[in-house]
Amino acid sequence: MSRETRSRLVELRRELHAYPEPSWCEFHTTSRVVDELESIGVDRVALGDDALDPAERMGVPDDDELARWREAAAERGARDDVLERAAGGLTGAVAVLERGDGPTVGLRVDIDALRQTEADGDDHAPAAAGFRSENEGVMHACGHDAHTTVGLGTVAAVAESDFAGTLVVFFQPAEEVVGGGRPMAATDHVEGIDHFLAVHVGLDHPTGEVVAGGDEALSVRQMTAEFVGESAHAGAAPQAGRNAMQAVAAATQNLYAIPRHAGGLTRVNVGRADVGSAPNVVAAEGRIELEVRGGTDDLRAYMTTHAERTLDTAARMHDCTVTTETLAVAPREDSDESMVTAVAGAADATPGIESTVRRAPLGVSEDATYLMRAVKQDGGDATFVVLGTDHPGGHHTARFDVDEETIGLGVDVLSTVIRRLGGEETG
Repeated sequence: MSRETRSRLVELRRELHAYPEPSWCEFHTTSRVVDELESIGVDRVALGDDALDPAERMGVPDDDELARWREAAAERGARDDVLERAAGGLTGAVAVLERGDGPTVGLRVDIDALRQTEADGDDHAPAAAGFRSENEGVMHACGHDAHTTVGLGTVAAVAESDFAGTLVVFFQPAEEVVGGGRPMAATDHVEGIDHFLAVHVGLDHPTGEVVAGGDEALSVRQMTAEFVGESAHAGAAPQAGRNAMQAVAAATQNLYAIPRHAGGLTRVNVGRADVGSAPNVVAAEGRIELEVRGGTDDLRAYMTTHAERTLDTAARMHDCTVTTETLAVAPREDSDESMVTAVAGAADATPGIESTVRRAPLGVSEDATYLMRAVKQDGGDATFVVLGTDHPGGHHTARFDVDEETIGLGVDVLSTVIRRLGGEETG
């Protein structure tokens, strides 16, 4: 890759970093992706309900919030045609590049940001260099700005090569709420894909290292629990109340007491609670947001069963009712050895790659597993690729940033493996 191309991709990444948008609100990001794809000259770009199945979405914000982000994107210059197709939060895009007879290769990159306030000190490179988040309270704290850029760079590199076949690139929304993979996997864009790659930067791997096959993504379910009791005066008549505060407290404590399972890794976390109104009022309502994870889908199901029983018991203990709702769910799916070998060979042949790891556990959850599973069920093979990057803060922290050298390296590795899968001799 030329120095000019690397510089242009870095500038694009910085532009995306400066204007992060949360899950299902990626209106301007989608517009910019379409701009770049049209500039490259892809054959088709699917948007809206052509890119995903609206009925399969999870974790979608309410209409008012979607409208606010859409209006903000319009004010920033997002295209009217893209905003129309993305109305209601149908963000994201699928790009198709056709280059004659050959295999169909799929690539997934995610485009959303986190609801996280970005650091503003001079020791934080985006702040010091002037591309810190302009949307206060939202930031690219997991590298999806780099993912989007790598995806676009890879499309451009393949388009300029002698690749023979079809490349399908999923610019997936809403990964951070585990909500966008399933609706994209429910479309016919996954049909006929012979080889599939998903990609992520970092995950404790340094710049210059590539993991050819990320495995053991934790199967996850995120949910809410709404407790309803009855209010009362805490001083004059506490016995008349049915205390949702106590139900929330009992549920939270006992969720962490779910027995671990000998069959493998399990996790539980209560990440948010909203309960009560004043110190002299017995709380009538309370809400918690929680998640359970497992090293396998069966272990996640075990944790889900115990979590639901714990929530119900806590409610009955304090004479309250409880209603649960699933926010998101994603399965585990591991990488195929055939694709691990293909990626490892491409990484070994890429200047600047100092270490190739064939397989490593991801240690996190990912809804790219829906796309991987769909491709496998249709007879294809798949892998999850990790592009190492040095980052000063951990993922999902205020000081997270990527080593921009990773962008060019990622494009070189991914375009090489895609071209090789298409039969091109790349040395």
